[in-house]
Amino acid sequence: MVKQTRLLMGMPITVLAQDADATQEDLDQVFDLFQAVDERFSPFKETSEVSRLNRGELAPERYSDDLRETLALAETTRRESHGYFDIMRDGICDPSGVVKGWAIQRAADLLRARGRANFFIDAGGDIAVAGLRDGAHWRVGIRNPFNRAQIVKALAVTDCGVATSGTAIRGQHIYNPHAPGAPLLEIVSLTVVGPNVRDADRFATAAFAMGRAGVQFVQDLPGFEAYMIDRDGRATATSGFERLTLRA
Repeated sequence: MVKQTRLLMGMPITVLAQDADATQEDLDQVFDLFQAVDERFSPFKETSEVSRLNRGELAPERYSDDLRETLALAETTRRESHGYFDIMRDGICDPSGVVKGWAIQRAADLLRARGRANFFIDAGGDIAVAGLRDGAHWRVGIRNPFNRAQIVKALAVTDCGVATSGTAIRGQHIYNPHAPGAPLLEIVSLTVVGPNVRDADRFATAAFAMGRAGVQFVQDLPGFEAYMIDRDGRATATSGFERLTLRA
């Protein structure tokens, strides 16, 4: 078993490979992947592909395959969410809403390709898990957005993705494209559990932008569950969410 945390893409990223034959090289490969994603997609780095796109220096025919893939995923999400997810704002393209989950999924795929069957990847609170840890499902906690030291729900999961969107850490960084000037005040946290972290992450962002209606949006997605906390501290979950929780 090997485990390491590094600060990349402006967030702590923890990788734990549980297999007995896992090596430091497995972790290095994953962190190299995240570093390359940051270099390509960061809107804060002048040399990134996204920054060049926004400055009009990059013609569509010169987009990298990775950029084409993430832009296509963003457009698919925009349509699936009825326009509540949109990476364009004030004429600027910021694909961060799909890139993080996409990158974590790429990291998970890399570990599987290296023969790893039991692992945990946590990038800024969005998580991919595979296999088991010490013979049991992985335990993932959902934090109280009003008291980050408190876990309000503990999940027991495997072979899935868990992603949370909210305002507790980064403030009002998600917007509703249908009301772009209005802050999102109805809810403070929305966690989505899905078959993979790429989709859990993009749907968590879209659902959060919908406010209270986000839980029903996830309810209607086959294979996905959600847990929402509103500004008054009240929780609402999809019908199958409790099956994922640890019993006291």
